[in-house]
Amino acid sequence: MARAALRVLVEEGMIENAAKMGDYLQAGLRAINSNIVKEIRGRGLMVAVELHPEAGGARKYCEALKDRGILCKETHGNTLRIMPPLIITREQIDEAMVEFRAVLRGQ
Repeated sequence: MARAALRVLVEEGMIENAAKMGDYLQAGLRAINSNIVKEIRGRGLMVAVELHPEAGGARKYCEALKDRGILCKETHGNTLRIMPPLIITREQIDEAMVEFRAVLRGQ
């Protein structure tokens, strides 16, 4: 069973897509240039947006993103954890960036 899952990951290019789209996602988040964002970090499509403590915690941003159709998880109080599907496309990331920009810039 595990071998079949690994074969699918390799044969369908999900590993390469995760690396490429993860870099693209992080670059998009950095380009937002919000004063509440302390750091963007990640590996592949596991991405974290750490907020400054003055932002008032990550939960309200997670809820605002959820209302806009973007799911993420609050972790460690001030961090948004983003883990999109391994098959996400550049176009889907671009659509998500519109929502992240609005929420992280308070628009």
